[in-house]
Amino acid sequence: MEAPPFLEMLKSPLSDEAVRKHEDYLVSERTHRRFRVSASGIPMFAEEQCSAEGRRQQEHYERIASKYLENLGYPHTQEYMAYLDRVFLAEVGEEKLGDCAEICCGAGEAFQLLGSRVGRGMGIDISLSMLEAARRNLSSPNYFFVQGDATMLPVRDAMFDSVFIFGGIHHVNDRIGLFREIFRILKPGGRFYFREPVSDFFLWRWLRAVIYRMSPTLDSKTERPLLFNETEPPLRHVGFRLRSWKTFGFLGYCLLMNSDVLVFNRGLRLMPGIRAMTRLAARLDDWTTRLPGMARNGLIAVGVGEKPANGMAQ
Repeated sequence: MEAPPFLEMLKSPLSDEAVRKHEDYLVSERTHRRFRVSASGIPMFAEEQCSAEGRRQQEHYERIASKYLENLGYPHTQEYMAYLDRVFLAEVGEEKLGDCAEICCGAGEAFQLLGSRVGRGMGIDISLSMLEAARRNLSSPNYFFVQGDATMLPVRDAMFDSVFIFGGIHHVNDRIGLFREIFRILKPGGRFYFREPVSDFFLWRWLRAVIYRMSPTLDSKTERPLLFNETEPPLRHVGFRLRSWKTFGFLGYCLLMNSDVLVFNRGLRLMPGIRAMTRLAARLDDWTTRLPGMARNGLIAVGVGEKPANGMAQ
């Protein structure tokens, strides 16, 4: 086994020791703890060190990975996602992003969207199946993928200029632990970009309370959509300054972006003109969330947190 790229950025997630290549393993330098590497070259830190909640999410996503990836290929999902991608890119801006980490990376959606603006990219996820999908999607040597728990990242301090999460925060109940880890791996002045389901509007809380208990592709024990008043304080507590919080998506999102949850939704892929209908629904949703008093009532939050340039919590 050749030394994996990005090796200098990795560490044992609990002991903070650097790791080195040894035969078919990575080994921590002092305690000599071994971490297996998959046949495709993915270090598997979560096999040895993982929270109970992380283990539950690992089992959940290994079970539903194929259905989740299938949903991403539906035409109405793709069209509505294109709208969400545009509003996300508007928040990111045009500048280069430097060395980037995508936490809870799944199939590498953020890296695929950001393209050449990423200098080097490390994707971290609890699910080996999702990481294998990410490797297939992003085969460039500029990307490297690691299995790890988001609340105990196998990454050394201040390694990245930018960190991204698409739909991963709501899978982690230990939000302070997650945000503290992201703050730790960011360089001073670095930014944390996220796009997540949010339930500040009462209707979404009611609907999700029902759907989360009915759908086999969701885990009501570990998945909890964001609320602004439960997200901004922990971000501030660990040291971030929340630069932006905007919400998007309304009734069109409900009907068109839940193919992995609502069985009837999957049939929409066969409907003539579904792409044009989805684009119209996205425009209507965008108009709705721009109305006075509706700015925080969307279903998806796009946010940007910044680590102070001095690297210290404020």
